[in-house]
Amino acid sequence: MEYITINGGKRLAGQVKIGGAKNAAVAIVSAAVASTGVCVLENLPAIEDVKALVGAMRNLGMDCKFISENTLKIDGSDIKCCAITYEQVTEMRASYYLLGALLGRFKHAEVPLPGGCNFGLRPIDLHIKGFEALGAKVNIEHGMITASAEKLTGANIYLDMASVGATINIMIAAVHAEGITQIENAAKEPHVVDTANFLNMLGANIKGAGTDIIRIVGVEKLNGGEYSIIPDQIEAGTYMIAGAITGGDVTVNNIIPKHMDSLSAKLIEMGCELTEEGDSIRVVSNGDLQACTVKTMYYPGFPTDLHPQMSALLSTAKGTSVLTETIFEHRFQYVKELLRLGANIKVEGRAAIIEGGSPLTGANVLAADLRAGAALILAGLAAEGKTVIGNVKYLDRGYQHFEEKFSQLGADISRINLDE
Repeated sequence: MEYITINGGKRLAGQVKIGGAKNAAVAIVSAAVASTGVCVLENLPAIEDVKALVGAMRNLGMDCKFISENTLKIDGSDIKCCAITYEQVTEMRASYYLLGALLGRFKHAEVPLPGGCNFGLRPIDLHIKGFEALGAKVNIEHGMITASAEKLTGANIYLDMASVGATINIMIAAVHAEGITQIENAAKEPHVVDTANFLNMLGANIKGAGTDIIRIVGVEKLNGGEYSIIPDQIEAGTYMIAGAITGGDVTVNNIIPKHMDSLSAKLIEMGCELTEEGDSIRVVSNGDLQACTVKTMYYPGFPTDLHPQMSALLSTAKGTSVLTETIFEHRFQYVKELLRLGANIKVEGRAAIIEGGSPLTGANVLAADLRAGAALILAGLAAEGKTVIGNVKYLDRGYQHFEEKFSQLGADISRINLDE
């Protein structure tokens, strides 16, 4: 079993290059299934979720080859089946995008109910609602979702909530529907836009991505092409917070600064100095941070995937902070582990009341999910003494080479394997 060990109290300084966006990558890799041509994806993060997804696609009969660590060539011209097994995608949620891609192209798909991080119910009702509106029949039995249709026909689809997953999944399927599909109350996140841009590059006709109404005119087929995935907003945010929590001077490169606006505003409010230049943001902190109020919202609001990391930061800020979670009701599973590190957090409903300013101290902790693991790393960097983090598998699902990147910034961090 692998663990991450951190000897905290080191001031981080230097530059770090951000990789491709996890949330965009898993959608775009899946969307490539809808193409009959050859797709080459660049700036692909080398993370476990992508590797698992590629493995599942190979079992469909697709020819997937890594040209380099971050470049993948996909040839979907010879898909042999439309079914994914539970074992292939048991620990990842984004497998549901294969449902939309296979349904759109072949009018049939069998995909297991999604796995992934466990921080509350994330039903796929809106995905199913969208597929049914397009003309598919959807059944769930023995943990498998089966969707079939003689043909897909464009429809007006209103989402009861601005679900990123449902927006992308319906959009992928609707590319092959006859006529016009309109998704109202669509999610606006950057990875929704990136997936639409990728599909358009292949020959789709999608307009309005990034707004609350997306219009898709169906096409007969998608061709191949080369596409570079956007930088990871959440990875960038994690390293920005790392600079702040350690009283450091960290520059994150290869990012889209606009995507970071909600976090940047909070870091400035807390007392950090931020400088934007081209595709980078420099975060300078003197360690004397002030409490603030944070509320997660759909983009362009504060992202829920930066909630646990922000909670770690607020634990070191002077005063009382309130962090409200509006998207995932059980996102607070990380709190009990931050308490072990000396944080003072009280959860009331969907809000965390954080009394900051007391020193954090090292301890043995376990990551409950991907972003919770990131929060524990950040807290460990700021804590006095040694922190040991278990369940490293969650971190590998979403962060590429994170030990090396933190080490380059001056952290005393390493991975140990007790089995060895």
